[in-house]
Amino acid sequence: MKMVYNINDKPKFGQLLIFAFQQLLAIMAATIAVPAIVGNGMSASAALFGAGAGTIVYQLFTKFKSPVFLGSSFAFIGSMLAAFAGATSAAMGFLGIIIGAILAGLVYVVIAIVVKIAGVNWINKLMPPVVIGPTVALIGLSLASAAIKDTVSYAATDANGSFIMNTNAWVSLICALVTLLVVTLCSTYGKKMAKLIPFIIGILAGYTVAAIFTVIGFVTDNTALIVLDIAPFQALVENGFGLSTIFSVPDFSIVKGFGSIKDINLTYITTVAVAYVPVAFVVFAEHIADHKNLSSIIEKDLLKEPGLSRTLLGDGVGSMVGALFGGCPNTTYGESVGCVAITKNASVATITCTAIIAIIISFISPFVAFLDSIPGCVMGGVCITLYGFIAVSGLKMIQKVDLEKSSNLFTTSVILITGIGGLALAIGKVTITAIATALILGIIVNIVLSRKKDEEAAE
Repeated sequence: MKMVYNINDKPKFGQLLIFAFQQLLAIMAATIAVPAIVGNGMSASAALFGAGAGTIVYQLFTKFKSPVFLGSSFAFIGSMLAAFAGATSAAMGFLGIIIGAILAGLVYVVIAIVVKIAGVNWINKLMPPVVIGPTVALIGLSLASAAIKDTVSYAATDANGSFIMNTNAWVSLICALVTLLVVTLCSTYGKKMAKLIPFIIGILAGYTVAAIFTVIGFVTDNTALIVLDIAPFQALVENGFGLSTIFSVPDFSIVKGFGSIKDINLTYITTVAVAYVPVAFVVFAEHIADHKNLSSIIEKDLLKEPGLSRTLLGDGVGSMVGALFGGCPNTTYGESVGCVAITKNASVATITCTAIIAIIISFISPFVAFLDSIPGCVMGGVCITLYGFIAVSGLKMIQKVDLEKSSNLFTTSVILITGIGGLALAIGKVTITAIATALILGIIVNIVLSRKKDEEAAE
């Protein structure tokens, strides 16, 4: 896939800002969803700041040679909830999620040292295309249900899982389809800038349709037509117009948790360690898959340059920094990879600019309110394309695999079926995600059938 902007290319300043804002829109929904799910007073704007800061750290470690954004990791949601559950106060919980992120980040540092000493050839042998291809496809396919649920927001389901469409769900579907069609038309037929910023144009189109429905809903007193959430804007002026209406400092985790240092004990640290450390090994597998996928898109092996040891260090330390501010451990984002694939913009300058904008916006109340107000159905329309591109990228890797050979066929089959089937394993407080489980099983099957593979290669 030929890039319009390669890693070292620097778009003009005006274009750079627009491209960066598009990347921000691509990763924003998932980044602020994690603190919303965890609750306990976590701040979406602080998570946005942490994601921006973590991404800059990642870029520094990778020598600005890997075009991917780091956002809040969903894999650690259970770990974060465990840290709050084991705390005697909310402040202690905030300190706990910071300690947990540091411990998880240290796992990455240790693995990075091992990789630096042993090299990456063992990883390529452990995870060849027949393993990594279907795993990358799973990353996109596993997110499909989330995109569709957003697309038909408010729809109930029957006993067979089919959506029961009420008026509100139909309105959501229309907004999502408008967004989807505009994104695909701009990306396919757009000229110059329109082809490079399909997400911005698509989201604005979907937002406009949602706003029209919402205005009609308010005027006619028909709540089924109201799909645009105006609460974030109302919150700006609920206490009158003042400085906080324009500018506000995010509730950083380190500030919330600092006063509880004296309450921390060994038992609590052990609880946090058990909740975080095993998950770090699971996310490591997804780190490999994301970078393999991105490498295939930009046609440059990131595991060799800047090197897996550097990407791991950047991810691990970036995750620590992100948690200090936003509480959420960070991870490389499939949404960011998908944005690179669709827009053909692999410029690291764009990613770095996105991180800076994320940090700045986290202090500007109206911008945060606007991002919060984007309807889920509009983002659902965008995510159909983003997650689809991730899935297709994995399938493209499988194209290079000879599926006429039974060893390859069984390996691919095991990964796809266990992953799509949702074989997640809960072991104590640790949850091995379906993707990680599928990858582990795929590696095992591939190793077990390696002898057969050698025989088939000799035929």
